[in-house]
Amino acid sequence: MLTQKTIDIVKATAPVIAAAGPVVTQHFYQRMFQHNPELKDVFNMSHQQGPDKNTPSSQQQALFNAICAYANNIDNLAVLLPAVEKIAQKHTSFLITADQYQIVGHHLLATIDELLAPGQEVLDAWGEAYGILANIFINREQEIYQENDDKIGGWRGTREFMVTSKQPNSELITSFTFTPTDGGQVATYKPGQYLGIYINADELANQEIRQYSLSSAPNNNHYRISVKRETQGTVSNYLHDKINVGDKIKLVAPAGDFFLDVNPQTPVTLISAGVGLTPMLAMLETLTQHQAPVNWLHATENGQQHAYKDHVKTLANQHSHISALTWYNAPTSGDRQAEDYDYQGLIELYKIATQISDPDMHFYCCGPVGFMQFIAKQLIELGVTSVRIHYECFGPHKVL
Repeated sequence: MLTQKTIDIVKATAPVIAAAGPVVTQHFYQRMFQHNPELKDVFNMSHQQGPDKNTPSSQQQALFNAICAYANNIDNLAVLLPAVEKIAQKHTSFLITADQYQIVGHHLLATIDELLAPGQEVLDAWGEAYGILANIFINREQEIYQENDDKIGGWRGTREFMVTSKQPNSELITSFTFTPTDGGQVATYKPGQYLGIYINADELANQEIRQYSLSSAPNNNHYRISVKRETQGTVSNYLHDKINVGDKIKLVAPAGDFFLDVNPQTPVTLISAGVGLTPMLAMLETLTQHQAPVNWLHATENGQQHAYKDHVKTLANQHSHISALTWYNAPTSGDRQAEDYDYQGLIELYKIATQISDPDMHFYCCGPVGFMQFIAKQLIELGVTSVRIHYECFGPHKVL
């Protein structure tokens, strides 16, 4: 429990740290990696590169925002619980330990001291505040580790799997199916959650850890992910170019706070763009036995980048409660409207307003942040309340 004196000091000095800007987090990361280079095997180092030397990277900006949010709400931590859950779920994919929280705390306080020299009383207050927050994360993450370990087919730490299928789905997206080499079952998961993948290879400077959404409904035997090849994507390119059927890979149990959570009578609309369809696929396959209408709305560039087109069309044809609509931003000469896609351009929800007007309908969205902001704005204009809008963002956590 924080003392009132600590709360007062942190709230009084928070504006000073905020005024220092992301230079604080840039210094923090540089300091930490210099003194604890082993953490380069944990952090996504590609997220440490900003567009230029004066602009913070996405990871640095995310940390700066988190520090400011914590300081500003230190006397009302309940406001932060949704963000805590999102981060704690992600941390379990990285197998974060209590000792690593101590390392981070040490370098964070040293950074504040070196850049701002606020005095020992302020450092002690921030140290106490950080300790409280760290314990909240440590305790929640221990619960998640234990929950995963207790599941049928569950485990803690990494587990070896074999690639049993590698299937191109479009010119950019390829699916990988993993089966455990120990012959056991796999832990179930909630549609929308992701899988942690550990890559160790001689050609990579560090161990690389990534999370990819599971792209099929839960089963007891295997996991499937669908990965987009990114131009500068260290791991996505490695998976596409180097990983083949028969190869072995280490995985961490599924996690994530974004997942399908509706009762059988709730109508659902799934909205995605590009590779954002991956968690939507897991939801769609799960909803094939749903008792209420299900809408699948997907946007992509053209037919060459349209992953799982036939699979989704088959599901819609087989299940009368499922409706599927597709938007192509720039159809090729070979793309045929009404057969390959339904609309050209961006998703404009007013065109299908009657189809998504049920006041009980819930909306699940995934795609680039700009796309989801565009969709959220339209939904709100159509009268959809925020409690019925659920979304997952790529990269460090952002909000709509």
